[in-house]
Amino acid sequence: MIAVISPLKTLLRNSKYLLFGTILLLGVLVVFYEMAETESWGLNPYTDDNSWWRAMVDKVFSEDHQTDPVNVLDDRRSNYTPPTWKPEFKGRANLHAFEDWCGTSTAALRKNGHFPLYPHTRTTVKKLAISPKWSNYGLRIFGYLHPHTNGEFVFAVSSEDNSEFWLSSDDSPLNVKLLAWVGKTGTEWAVPGEFGKYASQTSGSIMLSSQRRYFFEVLFVQDDKGTGHVEVAWKLLNQDFGFTIIDSKHISLFASESGLLPSDVSTIPQTAASHHHILSKQPGATADMLREDPRDTFYRVPLVSSNFLKGVLADCSYEPSYTLKGVHLPLYQGALTVRYSYIYPNDYTRLTHMELDENCFYPEHPSDMKTNRFSKYMIPDGPEEKSTTGVYFANPLQDEQEDSDLKGVKSVLNDAKDHVVRRRKSVSDYKKDFPVKRKKSVLDDAEYFPVRRRKSVFDDKKDFGFQRRRSVFDGEEDFGFRRRKSVPEIWSGLRNNPLFPNTYTRKHLWEKEIEKNMPLQLDLEMSSPTAMRGKMRKKRSEEEEKNALPVVNWNDTFQVSYQDFQALRSHHVNFGCNLVGNVQLSSSETLPLVKAFMDRLEAKRPGLFRLGRVINVVKRVDEVRGSRYLLELEVIDASGKLLRLSHYIYNLNRSGRRRRRDTTVKELKPPPLLCNPVDFQWNPAATVHIIVPVKNQARWVQQLITEMERLFKETQDTNFNLIITDYSSSDMDVKKALEKSSLHRYDYLKLSGNFERSAGLQAGVDLIKEKHSIVFLCDLHLHFPSNIIDAIRTHCVEGYMVFAPVVMRLDCGAAPFDARGFWELDGFGLLGIYKSDLEAVGGMNTEKFKDTWGGEDVELIDRILEGGLEVERIHLRNFYHNFHSKRGMWVTQVS
Repeated sequence: MIAVISPLKTLLRNSKYLLFGTILLLGVLVVFYEMAETESWGLNPYTDDNSWWRAMVDKVFSEDHQTDPVNVLDDRRSNYTPPTWKPEFKGRANLHAFEDWCGTSTAALRKNGHFPLYPHTRTTVKKLAISPKWSNYGLRIFGYLHPHTNGEFVFAVSSEDNSEFWLSSDDSPLNVKLLAWVGKTGTEWAVPGEFGKYASQTSGSIMLSSQRRYFFEVLFVQDDKGTGHVEVAWKLLNQDFGFTIIDSKHISLFASESGLLPSDVSTIPQTAASHHHILSKQPGATADMLREDPRDTFYRVPLVSSNFLKGVLADCSYEPSYTLKGVHLPLYQGALTVRYSYIYPNDYTRLTHMELDENCFYPEHPSDMKTNRFSKYMIPDGPEEKSTTGVYFANPLQDEQEDSDLKGVKSVLNDAKDHVVRRRKSVSDYKKDFPVKRKKSVLDDAEYFPVRRRKSVFDDKKDFGFQRRRSVFDGEEDFGFRRRKSVPEIWSGLRNNPLFPNTYTRKHLWEKEIEKNMPLQLDLEMSSPTAMRGKMRKKRSEEEEKNALPVVNWNDTFQVSYQDFQALRSHHVNFGCNLVGNVQLSSSETLPLVKAFMDRLEAKRPGLFRLGRVINVVKRVDEVRGSRYLLELEVIDASGKLLRLSHYIYNLNRSGRRRRRDTTVKELKPPPLLCNPVDFQWNPAATVHIIVPVKNQARWVQQLITEMERLFKETQDTNFNLIITDYSSSDMDVKKALEKSSLHRYDYLKLSGNFERSAGLQAGVDLIKEKHSIVFLCDLHLHFPSNIIDAIRTHCVEGYMVFAPVVMRLDCGAAPFDARGFWELDGFGLLGIYKSDLEAVGGMNTEKFKDTWGGEDVELIDRILEGGLEVERIHLRNFYHNFHSKRGMWVTQVS
């Protein structure tokens, strides 16, 4: 028994050592397990086809946790296999050019939607010193570096504008590191061969072997100012002479790209350099529209069945007064009759980050806004609300000095012809004198204050206003000056202020000066008052502009009234103002309406639903019969589940005689007359067919397919279909690209001849067999919000309404995640319409627009309105038209 207990006591005495050993053993087992799992996933760089991309992603995104690899590259790139290097590759490096792209920094190049897989040009270069004599472009140069000897090398780069030089520790693109660069902000540049302007231009020493090759990559950006240059040089660490350009003897191709189509991207390396610091969304973005909004993902919430909404409101016919059925419209004039719908709550489609001095949002003219700034919105506080020590008073001595400045009067006298006196005169009691207009005079004969007035606050003999219609001099001449009204309280405070003595002392001195300078007064009587006044005003103005000093008043306080500029807007489209976004609907109108509807729902379905929050309300104004509303509400059912209630209702105008308004009693608004517009409801199960005609736009076609793949992945919506009508593109196999995609549903139609947008769209429409499905006539260069399919369904009502969303056109160099651009108000080429409605108005006009495009969208709007349909027009969040030039587009006709 003792022998058994003794080992237990020993273990207890050494329990801490036992615990430490156990933890260490578990750690070893975990590390071994992780290594085994890593091997099974193929993260060794050369074990299988997927490893290259996986290892690169691990390297890039472990360095920058803000970057999201899912949003940067699609899954197809995981199949990349490094090409086999051949000796005949020596002597040149790969060069990819990305044209028609604005910016001066390499970060701007990485924002390009085609970078790095879809360059405009693929070619080669024989040395690392290039000056293309072009503007607005970016370059990516890559290949292998072959050192001429073993040793420690130092690299240098110079360029106009920014550039970067990356080098791998071996021949794998996975291991590149940034060694040297010219700037990061886009403002830096250097002269050719100037490698010492910035410390970043030269690298540290790198040990290289002449028996190996090393993958390298150069990025370079040039804006529209100049033609640009970029060069990379090297030298041995202990070498006495300077850097030398890396030439053809020491470079080779990464892969041969001759004969490849733009859609063939398997040979393009994707490295840490090409995806360094890419953000799908910027946390500190200046555009409010980029903030998360529940509208953007509301499509994911399950819908409330329409059966629960039957009978909640009484039925009524939907016959808006603004439809134009049977009205013949002049060509292209229908778009001018389209009106905006109102939106609640604020969706921040107003592009405030793009508003500069020329701002069209405010009611003032931009030039008036710049001149007067905010004075009309500020109400200055009275003297009783200000601190007496905070009121600014001019220095009397300074005013005396100004009075002594001789100004614009010339006297020619018989007894003193050579006596010329120039003097600025103050207004006095001298009856033959006349008032002089001036901007700011302070306390002359009687105190001036910088407020224009119509009537003097003094006696009949003294008036010191700026401009007046009526003279305040008894029986004296009137020069028709006008002045504004004064503030008596402020005048009173100034007159009684102890800082200033009685001004009659100054007046007495001034009368003595008059006696001393009587010839001057006689000359004034002989001179023309109008001429003298003009000379004096001109001289005074010149001197004031020259000598004006800013006056600071740190205690100048004011009051404001709440300014709701959105309430001043209307549903009329201002084609000259493309930054203001959707017209906002007030909460005072929306919330009572929502409450009235929820009360009706509760009365019909007691305890079944309760309101969570208001997600979206869209109002279409009809001043004659009543306004139509789309209510999108988040409701909670009896079990606590969140549901989406999306339903159109009608708020009828109240008829009958008008009541006489009683101004003494505040009238209560009558409850809304809500009803259910019969047949005016959207179909959540309708199939949406997105139709795009194309020709020889491989980069954009591939991006379109990628966008559609993203939409399907995010929404899992199987009821949308991509239709591409292809005018025999020669730069890519469009059909093959569709077959290789992950799209759930697509159609492809090959056409021949010149590109015709109308005919291409109509050919796609003819492929659709479902008459009660939605056609979305689309463009090629778009970035779609994830809720685009749901938005098209929601705003298309068969037999009643089509949907023409306003798209934001991005500026050159802008990307969806910074949203710099403007709303494209005059285009209707993006249109959702039921196929049955499109057929009813005659389809696309393929005769008038046979050999050209542009205008076919507005002509279609004419016929849609004449057919009695209404057009829903709203700015759609995160819906972008990417910048692109028209070079290389469908302008060359085939004979």
